[in-house]
Amino acid sequence: METRHLQVFTAVYRTRSFTRAAEELFTSQPTISEHMKNLEDRIGCKLFDRLGRSISPTPEADLLYPKAVAILDEMHKLETGLATAAKTVSGELIIGASTIPGEYLLPARAAQFNNSYPELSFEIMIKDSGRIIDDISAHRIYLGVVGAELPATNLKFIPFDRDELVLAAASVMDIPMTIALNDLVNFDFLIREQGSGTGSTVNHCLNQAGIDQHALRIRATLGSSTAIKEAVKTGLGIAFISTTAIREELSQGTVKSIEVEGLSMKRSFFVVIQKKRTLPFRYQLFKDFLIS
Repeated sequence: METRHLQVFTAVYRTRSFTRAAEELFTSQPTISEHMKNLEDRIGCKLFDRLGRSISPTPEADLLYPKAVAILDEMHKLETGLATAAKTVSGELIIGASTIPGEYLLPARAAQFNNSYPELSFEIMIKDSGRIIDDISAHRIYLGVVGAELPATNLKFIPFDRDELVLAAASVMDIPMTIALNDLVNFDFLIREQGSGTGSTVNHCLNQAGIDQHALRIRATLGSSTAIKEAVKTGLGIAFISTTAIREELSQGTVKSIEVEGLSMKRSFFVVIQKKRTLPFRYQLFKDFLIS
């Protein structure tokens, strides 16, 4: 039984799809089908029932899956042990990150870490916090960096940096530099999509201040902080956004920060890992670097 067969099997089992497994493993659907056929022939039993356009795992697949995950984890540990024994840190680091840390924080930290370990390469996958947390829970990635601590009993959230959200508007908009909480309902707002760490923080802080976000005039829902920032600059609306994302615009004077009386929005960024999953050595080193 080949390791690649187990990698393909666990991907198909998780995604319940040959096509999505092929996308996850950066290969073709026919290749996935061939690997599965070879594995089924080797072990002498069927692992998935083909039900039209969908598939369903057999009881044998349910039995194999946790053992296959354990074998693949042991293979990762073996590779890590060999790399440690050779006193080299090499390979690829695949990091999941939400928008703000992924676009504004991690590139510089990755470059700094790479100076110490030049044999490493990085892939930073940017999604909203909810999807990154789902990826770690489902064992698709080892480590993520997110802007909100969402409920997940199997994960560990480790604070590594601080951030502040401010109410931002285009400098040309006729809005006082200080407004009252109750004035928020008088403006057109731009908000982040569901699952966003920024959106979760804004919701929480507004609720704590006695403001229901649904009472605001929502002009647009956008899928990234960059999209929010660009829309703010055009005057489409105002938005709560990370100071990290608009630092340059604030210094250039294209965007202004509006103080809202009695409202403060501060948050942490978190490194997220599985509680019971052993990190490969290179991931452990990078995690320690981030939180040090």
